[in-house]
Amino acid sequence: MMKRDIFTSGFGVLAATLGSAVGLGNIWKFPALTGLNGGAAFLVIYLLSTLMAGLPVMIAELMLGRRSRSDALTTFRVLHPQRESWGLIGAVGVLSAFLILAFYTEVAGWVFAYVFKSVTGSILSTDPTVTSAAFAKLIADPVQSIFWQFLVIIFVGCIIVAGVSKGIEKTTKRLMPMLFLILVMIGIRSLMLPGAAEGLTFLFRPDFSKVTGAVVLTAMGLAFFKLSVGMGTMITYGSYFTEDQDIPMTALRVMVADLTVSLLAGIAIFPAVFTYGFKPEAGPALLFITIPAVFSQMPFGTIFVVLFFVLGAIASTGAMLSIMEVPVAYLHQRFGLSRFKATAMTVVLLALVGSTAALSNSTLAGFKLFGMTMFDLYDFLTSNLLLPLGGFFLSLFAGWVWGEKKVRSALSNEGTLANRTVVSFFLFQVKYVAPVIIIVILLRGLKLI
Repeated sequence: MMKRDIFTSGFGVLAATLGSAVGLGNIWKFPALTGLNGGAAFLVIYLLSTLMAGLPVMIAELMLGRRSRSDALTTFRVLHPQRESWGLIGAVGVLSAFLILAFYTEVAGWVFAYVFKSVTGSILSTDPTVTSAAFAKLIADPVQSIFWQFLVIIFVGCIIVAGVSKGIEKTTKRLMPMLFLILVMIGIRSLMLPGAAEGLTFLFRPDFSKVTGAVVLTAMGLAFFKLSVGMGTMITYGSYFTEDQDIPMTALRVMVADLTVSLLAGIAIFPAVFTYGFKPEAGPALLFITIPAVFSQMPFGTIFVVLFFVLGAIASTGAMLSIMEVPVAYLHQRFGLSRFKATAMTVVLLALVGSTAALSNSTLAGFKLFGMTMFDLYDFLTSNLLLPLGGFFLSLFAGWVWGEKKVRSALSNEGTLANRTVVSFFLFQVKYVAPVIIIVILLRGLKLI
């Protein structure tokens, strides 16, 4: 067995795990969905769903990863060698992580490109038709699409090669405080605008008339996906936890910090959006079209546009580090490859497969499978099929197969933590509640309900 690198501090654990949970969705999708689906009423449903589904699965992944000290696939073979078929859960996670990176690195590439474009001023305009044309030009250019995606892949790969403590932990310990600082800076500036009250009302006012069955399902789905579970990232990161780390408390802190990031993003964005009369739709348009047009109208707007896209680059980097670590850890441990070779192989394969997503708006726009471009296909397969399936069977394994005695021992750190009630709550959720919610999410994703 090769010597396994681990996180070296409690803050490193929190920063890395939070970096995995925080992504581009925190910056545009979550705040916009909250406002469009009832504000505070939606938040309540989201929080309840997180406690019932997202948080238990996250705790289960971290717990199993730490106990096995293995990659996402090998974990189940180590913990339940009597039936190797459980290893399929890990295989689904590794496949999900790879396919997610295939299209997520392209979106991250757009963000990195916009950091450069905002510095040079080429996307700065108060006219949304101009910013819309700039975005359309970027994604329709195969050379730019490939260049920025490959740059992102190589950038993340260089951090991964450095290892867990010297690469992932060291990087996220620097990036996460920067993320919060930038959010607070932009938020303070937005709150000084005349439309601040309207923006905050949009985000926080409870509107129970908007709460329908579809809204509840949306909140449930968001709660499951928001914590970066079901793709093996938390299993892999859990395998780097120290033995004295309080897993339930760490997961809860990540959940609260992740929600805080999303709400701070809403506070930073929507006062400005409403001040200048723009629409707060959820979607890439808010990120790449509306934001440049909105912030360009603010005093010192150029600075805030640059800060915003640096913020997006930070958020996407933390997420990509955790996702890329899944296949790298598998190749490193399973096949005994050096970390450099495992990372290099992942980067090359990812560049090949990811290029089909990068070219989905240009060269391969006419190539479709099941009526979807490759970008949309990777998104659909992971979000609507693989992640819910992985989360469902992981819940069954943690709640029913591995055994209550082992769960209590693992989560209490061999009895050194007085958290019996917390563990009992976890067991109830992971056994009876989370699987039902995840099945509902799966059926909704497949458009069966």
